Amino acid sequence: MAETLVLMEGIDKSFPGVHALNQCRFELWAGEVHALVGENGAGKSTMMKILSGIYKKDAGRILYKGREVEIPNPRAAQLLGISMIHQELNLMPHLTVAQNIFIGREPRQMGIFLEEKDINKKTQDLLDMMHLKLDPRTKVADLTVAKQQMVEIAKALSFNSEVLIMDEPTAALTEAEIAELFRIIRELRDKGVGIIHISHRLEELKQISDRITVMRDGRYIDTVLTPETTIDKIISMMVGRTIYESAPEVPEDTHQETVLEVKNLNRGRALKDINFKLKRGEILGFAGLMGAGRTEVARAIFGADPIDSGEIYIQGKKVQIKSPLDAVKYGIGYLSEDRKRYGLALGMDVETNVVLASFKKFLRSFGWVQESKTRSTAEHFVKALSIKTPSLQQQVKNLSGGNQQKVVIGKWLTADTDILIFDEPTRGIDVGAKSEIYHLLNDLARQGKSIIMISSELPEILRMSHRIVVMCEGRITGELDSAEATQEKIMTYATQRGGIVNANGPTLIYSKVEGA
Repeated sequence: MAETLVLMEGIDKSFPGVHALNQCRFELWAGEVHALVGENGAGKSTMMKILSGIYKKDAGRILYKGREVEIPNPRAAQLLGISMIHQELNLMPHLTVAQNIFIGREPRQMGIFLEEKDINKKTQDLLDMMHLKLDPRTKVADLTVAKQQMVEIAKALSFNSEVLIMDEPTAALTEAEIAELFRIIRELRDKGVGIIHISHRLEELKQISDRITVMRDGRYIDTVLTPETTIDKIISMMVGRTIYESAPEVPEDTHQETVLEVKNLNRGRALKDINFKLKRGEILGFAGLMGAGRTEVARAIFGADPIDSGEIYIQGKKVQIKSPLDAVKYGIGYLSEDRKRYGLALGMDVETNVVLASFKKFLRSFGWVQESKTRSTAEHFVKALSIKTPSLQQQVKNLSGGNQQKVVIGKWLTADTDILIFDEPTRGIDVGAKSEIYHLLNDLARQGKSIIMISSELPEILRMSHRIVVMCEGRITGELDSAEATQEKIMTYATQRGGIVNANGPTLIYSKVEGA
C-alpha cells in the first residue's frame, strides 16, 4: 500500500449561519490522483482551504506523513509541501513567467539587484522537467489560460510540493489543453506527488483519477476506487437522489411569433453578418468552439459592446440598443459567463441583488426605498427558484455557484425581461444544481420567455435547445433543429472556417469571403 501523505479526521468548520463541515475526513496517498467531488456547497473547497492554510479548522486533526500538524496560513502549508491552485488563477499579468514563479523569493546580488538570469535558469529547469515549451521571460498576460495554469503548477513545484490541490483545473480549457494538463498530472503522479483534483466534470474522473471521495452537505459520504465505480453511482452519492437530465419538453409548434430578429450584425473582425431569429417560448442554443464569437453576439445584442452595422428588431420593431440600459428597457436580460464579475454585487445581500436591475420600481417619492416591497419580491423569487440561503441578508459571495446563478436569474425576472441570454449557465456548477437550472430554463420557456443559451458543452446544447445555431470565427455556419442535431453535425459546422457546410457530410460549400 502507498504511503499516506495526508489524513484529515473529524474536521469541523462553521461560518455565520452555515455549518460548512461536519466531522469530515479525507485521505491522500503518495503517487495518486484523488478526485474530490460534491455539489456546490458540499464543503469541498472549504476542506481544501483548511488543508492549504487559508481557513482554520474549528475541530479535528490533520496528519501529514503520519505526524499531526497545524497549518495556520498558506505559507506554513507551502513549507510543509502543500500547494493549492485555485480556480481563479493568482498570477500577476505584468510580470514574466519566471518572476511569477519566484516572486518574494528572488535571488539578489548584495541583497539589492535582482538576479534575472538565475531565476530564468531555475524556471527553465522546471519547465523542462514538465516538458513545457515556454520562455521564462514571457509576460503572463501574453499566455493562454491553459499556459497560465501550467505556470501555476510550475510555481507549486518550485516549493518542492508533494501535495498539489487543483480546484476545477479544466473549467476554461479546450480538449487539447485538457489532454496536455492530464499528461503533466500523470507525470507528477508517477513521481510520487499526491494530487487532489476537484471537478464537476464527472466524465473526466474516469480518465484521470485513482480514487474518488464524495462529500454532501458538509459531510463525508464515501471514498471509492475509480475503476470499480460508475458515474451514476457517484452522482447518486453526491446528490442523495437520482438525477434525470432529460431532453427539453419541446412545445407544440404554436409559438411562431418572432420576438427578436438580428440582421447583418457586424463588429470589427469579431462578428461578420450575423442573422438569426428567436421565437417566443423557445430555447435557442448557440454552439461553437472557443473564440467562435458566441459571447460577442450576446454582448452586442445587450449593448455591452458597440456594433459597426446591422439591425435588431424586438417584436418586429427596429430598435437602437447602445447600452445595457437600452437592452433592459426593451426586455432583454443577460446572464454573463462571469457571473461574479458582471452579474452580481458579491458584497451585497441576496435581497439587494434580486432587485438590483429594477431598483426604480421600489422607490417612493423623495428616493425612499419601499423595503417591504423589496423584501416580499426577494422572498418570492428565493422560494420560486429554490435559492438555498440562510436569509435574505446573506451576502451573495457566501452562496454556492448554483445558488448565485439563481440569484442572477431572479434579478432579471424581477426586471420583467422577456428575452434572457444565458452565457455558459452551468459553468462551475455541480450536477444537481445543473439539473435544477435545466428545469428552470424549461419552465421559463413554457411561461413564454425566450431564451438564448450559449454553452461549450455539446450534451447540454443538445439536451436543452429547440434549435441550435453554430458559429465559427465570428460567422454563423449552420443551424439545426433539435430533431436532426448530433454532436458530429455540430462539430462539422463549428470547424467550418470562412463558409458553410452540409451537416450530413464533409463537403465544403464556400461562401464569398473578403479577400478570397
